[in-house]
Amino acid sequence: MPNTQSKEVNLTKRVQTSKGMRYCPVVLSANGRVKPELVLVNGQPERHSEGAYYLEWRENGKRVRLSIGKDAATATARRLQKEAELNARNNGVAIAPDGQNGHRSVAAAVTDFLEETKLTKKPKTLAAYTTALNYFTESCPRLSLEDINRKDLLKFSAFLRDEKEQAPRSVYNKFENVMTFLKANGIRGLAGKNDWPRYVEEEPEVYEREDLDTLFAACDEQERLWFEFFLMTGMREQEVMHCSWDDINLSPGTVTVRYKPEYGFSPKNYKEREIPIPAKLVKELKALKAKSDKTCGLVFPTAGCRPKLNFLDDLKACSERAKLNKEDFWLHKFRATFATLSLWAGVDLRTVQQWLGHSGMESTMRYLKPSRSQQVREKVNEIFA
Repeated sequence: MPNTQSKEVNLTKRVQTSKGMRYCPVVLSANGRVKPELVLVNGQPERHSEGAYYLEWRENGKRVRLSIGKDAATATARRLQKEAELNARNNGVAIAPDGQNGHRSVAAAVTDFLEETKLTKKPKTLAAYTTALNYFTESCPRLSLEDINRKDLLKFSAFLRDEKEQAPRSVYNKFENVMTFLKANGIRGLAGKNDWPRYVEEEPEVYEREDLDTLFAACDEQERLWFEFFLMTGMREQEVMHCSWDDINLSPGTVTVRYKPEYGFSPKNYKEREIPIPAKLVKELKALKAKSDKTCGLVFPTAGCRPKLNFLDDLKACSERAKLNKEDFWLHKFRATFATLSLWAGVDLRTVQQWLGHSGMESTMRYLKPSRSQQVREKVNEIFA
C-alpha cells in the first residue's frame, strides 16, 4: 500500500518584516515561475532581496521545511521536482527521494533529529540545535544528506560569520551542533581539525570586591540575600530558581542541587551535587526560613509560590540604584566569581569542579586565572623595588 501524503508543496521566503523574520508566500507569474524578490506580506506584495526560499510539505503527518537557497529559478525547479515526487508516491510509483537512489532527505532528517532532541534534551538545547540547523539548511541547499561535503561545511562557517554576523564563539557552537546532527545520522569525517572555526577563549569576567560592596550597599535585605546566595554557592540561575528548603541542610551548611519533577527541572548534565555554604549565609538563611511561608517549599518564591523568574531584572535595577553600569552586571558573573575566588583560596580543581557541576575539568580550569588583587601588586612592587 502506498505511503499517502499531501502532494501540495508550498514555496515561501523567509524575510525581515515589521514583526520580525517571517516565512512569506512568494509571488508567482502567469506561467507559475517565482518572481524574484517579491513576496506577500499580509496579502500585499513587497520586494525583499534578503532571505532564502523554503519548500514546505507534509510527510507522514509532519510538516517538513527545507531551505533551497536564494535563487528564484532554482526555487521554482525544486518545487516542481518535489511535487512530482509526491505525486508519484501517492500513485504508488517508486521514486528515489529527491532524485538520489537510497539517499536520505536533509529536511526529513532535520525534522526527526529535532523531534528526538525535544524528547531527550532541555528546551534551551533544542532551541540551539533548531537555530543552528535552520542556518545550515539556509546556507547549504543540498537535498540529501549523502551529498553534503567538506566544502558545504566551510561555506556554512563563512555564512555564519559574514551573512549572519555571528561572533567567533557563536560560529563554533553552531558548527559543533551541525556536526553533532551529522554524526547522529552516521556522517563523519567531513571536516578535519583545521576546518573547525576558531575563536579566542575569553577570560571569564569576575566581580571586583569594590563593585560587590557598592552593589550590596544599594540592595535591600531581601535583594542582598538573593545575590549573596548566587555568589556564595556558584549555582546557576535555574538552580537558584528551583532551590527548595529540602535542598538546604543548615546544620552542616550545605545545599544540594537535585532533580525537581514537580517543576520539570533537572540539573545540567543530569548530575546532582552538594555545595558547602559559608556560616554567614547559613545564618541569613536560618533567619529567612523562620519567617518564610511554611506552605511553600521554595527558598525564593514569588507571592504565588512559583519559581522567581526575574533575578536578572532585579540585579540590573540594583546596579542602577548603586550608580554602577548595569551592563557590567549579570547572574553568571556571580558563578565565575565564586569559582575564581575558590581556586585563589587554594581549593583544589577537582573539588571546585564538583561544586560547579562541570562534566569536564577543562570547564573548571577556565577560572584558574591569575590574581590581580592589590596584594599581588604589592608583591610585584616588592620584587622590583
